[in-house]
Amino acid sequence: MAITPEAVKELRDKTGISVMECKKALEQADGDMAKAMAILAERAAASVAKKADRTLGAGTVAAYIHNQGQVGSMVQLSCETDFVSKNEEFVALARDLAMHAAAMRPADTAELMAQPFIKNPDKTVTQLVSDATQKFGERIEVSQLATFAVK
Repeated sequence: MAITPEAVKELRDKTGISVMECKKALEQADGDMAKAMAILAERAAASVAKKADRTLGAGTVAAYIHNQGQVGSMVQLSCETDFVSKNEEFVALARDLAMHAAAMRPADTAELMAQPFIKNPDKTVTQLVSDATQKFGERIEVSQLATFAVK
């Protein structure tokens, strides 16, 4: 089956993963978008496992304060290099995780990672971080988390 550029673009827009990886996944799935997404998810998990022993030497801290000023959170999202830590998408991920933490108020990072992501309940925070690991090609981890609320 011929894979159209439109199908590759659609999968890339959904996942943020490279064009070549999306094309390979679509070819392996015979053009089936759902199967291609499952293939990419499997590859993301394998990528995370391969990078598990790498040193985290960079990252960013993101904060989110809810508009009423009653709830806030801070998240440290770590990665391997400054190059990734300064990437706009990486910084946006850290901010999204801080917003999620303010909304869901997890007790610790383990609880945070198990929760469905508020912007896309079909994915857990762990899956979101795994996708980022595959996308950026580096180990990524939520290193620290703090939430604050006015009683």
